[in-house]
Amino acid sequence: MDKLIQWKEKEHRKPLVLYGARQVGKTWLMMEFGRTQYQSVAYTSFFNNERMKRVFDADYDTDRILMNISAESGVRVIPEETLIILDEIQEAPKALEALKYFCEQAGEYHVIAAGSMPGLSIHEGVSYPVGKVEELTLYPMSFEEYLLALDQRELYTLLKEKKYEWMTDLKEKYLEQLKNYFYVGGMPEAVKCFAQRRDYNEVRTIQETLLRQYRRDFGKHAKEEMRTRIVQVWNSIPVQLAKENKKFFFGDIKKGARMKDFELAIQWLEDYGVVYKVPRVHKPAVPLKGYEDFSAFKLYLLDVGLVSALSGMTTRMLLEEDATFVEFKGALTENYVLQQLKANTSFGIAYYSVDSNYELDFLLQMPEYGIVPVEVKANENLRAKSFKTFCEKNKPELAIRTSRSDYRKESWMVNIPLYAIGTIDQ
Repeated sequence: MDKLIQWKEKEHRKPLVLYGARQVGKTWLMMEFGRTQYQSVAYTSFFNNERMKRVFDADYDTDRILMNISAESGVRVIPEETLIILDEIQEAPKALEALKYFCEQAGEYHVIAAGSMPGLSIHEGVSYPVGKVEELTLYPMSFEEYLLALDQRELYTLLKEKKYEWMTDLKEKYLEQLKNYFYVGGMPEAVKCFAQRRDYNEVRTIQETLLRQYRRDFGKHAKEEMRTRIVQVWNSIPVQLAKENKKFFFGDIKKGARMKDFELAIQWLEDYGVVYKVPRVHKPAVPLKGYEDFSAFKLYLLDVGLVSALSGMTTRMLLEEDATFVEFKGALTENYVLQQLKANTSFGIAYYSVDSNYELDFLLQMPEYGIVPVEVKANENLRAKSFKTFCEKNKPELAIRTSRSDYRKESWMVNIPLYAIGTIDQ
């Protein structure tokens, strides 16, 4: 919301495209933004709306388009006072292309569009308005946002103010909330359900419904020859994350599978916004992108709650603390950490390994510190030979371990509690 307000107040504003996977809250956010920051909202959805699709298919006359938007929404569109929302824009590729003309010919109108990512990238014969739009990505709710939803304002405030000593006094409360977050995750409907009724089974039903909707979308947007491979990659993710070495192994999809057979399917899932691909680098140096090894990567889901659902995590396991944090060899914990990094930072992210015995969970490219190694520990056993060896050899200005242990700063590294990893950007 803060970033949307900053966009509204820009002098040279361009139309905004809001990215995000299905059900992360794009429509709600746009409508709430319009309600609180504008005199009126002209909302148009292209889902099953053939008339409005034809409006944009005809030509890019912005005056004619604005007249139709007013008629569709029942709202008189006034420059600077009305927020124009074009929702499910992946259903109308010509509407996406029209944003270029709003930028060039009608800059006084505030236009925001939203849709799923594959729909914005797969249409042939339609050019994306490069340089004519601004972009934002909406992620599932972070752990801090989850705490607010659960009315845990004191725990939230201490995190935002980074009062680590006070957090230590409330460690058990934080870990209890974190354990629930591993199960519930950050998808808004699941969080809302849990906040209102504290029903784990109902949360799981919501998650399973969402997973089915994702699979249906695979069939709707992907070409037929690609569909089977997308589903195979998707179904293999829990197996991939459960391994000690979480490098994506194509043989776990099916025997004899090769990278060239599935790389387009993985790219599709990444574009769709439901997986995060973390590349390996062969050298821990700036810029990380300059040292990527395209043959090796790790794949994570967009939400830790969906990982727990896809992996079959039960409420009984939830009640056993060690099972929650350690089961699947820390798969939930590592996915959780990446989810918080994505939601709270814009750092470049990779991982580093030399061989099967030497791997760092994440490397971050941080403006103030350069390359920062991050070690994720699901349990209380904090011995990490690879992490220590890397730090001794490369002497990074900042090194971070995140675990269930309390905050502490040593000469060679900082331990940040798992529940506070979202403060890393501060």
